[in-house]
Amino acid sequence: MKAFVIDVSKCNACHSCQIACKDEHCRNDWTPYAKPQPDYGQFWFKLEEKVRGQVPQVKVAYVPRMCMHCDDAPCIAACKSKAIVKRPDGLVLIDPAKCVGDQNCVSACPYGVISFNKDLQIAQKCTGCAHLLDRGWPIKEPRCVDSCYPGMIKFGEEADLKDLIAKAEPLPPNFGPTPKVRVYYLNLPKRFIAGTVYDPATKEVVIGATCTLSGDGSATAKTDEYGDFWFDGLKVGAYSLKIDGAGKSKTIANISTAKDVGLGDIPLA
Repeated sequence: MKAFVIDVSKCNACHSCQIACKDEHCRNDWTPYAKPQPDYGQFWFKLEEKVRGQVPQVKVAYVPRMCMHCDDAPCIAACKSKAIVKRPDGLVLIDPAKCVGDQNCVSACPYGVISFNKDLQIAQKCTGCAHLLDRGWPIKEPRCVDSCYPGMIKFGEEADLKDLIAKAEPLPPNFGPTPKVRVYYLNLPKRFIAGTVYDPATKEVVIGATCTLSGDGSATAKTDEYGDFWFDGLKVGAYSLKIDGAGKSKTIANISTAKDVGLGDIPLA
C-alpha cells in the first residue's frame, strides 16, 4: 500500500510541488485517470499559508493539502454513480467517464480537497499521479514529490515508511472524525505562547527572566537577549504564566490557546 509522509518543518514555501501538479495535469488528458485540470481555480496539491499569533510574536507555517486517499473514504460512499474507487495500492481515483457531476463527493470530503470542474461537469482531485506510476515512470514518484528539492514529501510503500509514519500524524479534518488516511504529517504546527518581558522602571528588556507555564501543560523558559520567550508545541487548553526576573514577579492567568497567543510587551512591575 502506498503512502505519503510530509514533513512541514522542511517546507521553504517555494511552491514547486503545487506548480508541478499544475504542470502535470493542466491541458493533459490522462483518461481514465483524470481529465485535464483547469488552468485556474483548482489546485489538487495546494500549499496553504498559516499565519500564527499576533504582532510582534508571529510565525508562519506552510501546510500542503491534497487528497488523503482515505482507506474508508467518505467520498466513495457518497458517490451514487460508483465513479470513485480505491485501488489495491491505496490510491483513490475518480473515473471521469462515470462521474455524473452531482457533487456529493465534494461536500462529503472532510478535507475539502475535491474540486468541481464546471466546464467538464465532473469532480476532480489528486490522483497520486497514478498514470505515471502505472506506465513505469522511472522516478516512481508523483510529480509533487519529485519536484520538492527540500525533501519535504516522501512517497512509497507504507512498510518502507513505517519509521516515519510512527512519528507522524494525520491532518485534522474540517469536520467529522479523522479517517484512516494514506497521507501523514510530521511537525504540524501546534499552539504557542510568546511574549517580550521588560522593566518599565529602566525601560529595558529583562534578559534571563524565568518563565514558568502551568495548566494544561507545563514548561520553563528563559527570556533571551531581546527579552523574548517562546513556548511552542502546546496543545489547545488553558494556561497560567509566571515570570520571575530582575527581583520582580508577575503572573498572567487564564491564557487560552484556542489560537496561538502573542502577549506582546509584558511589563515586569
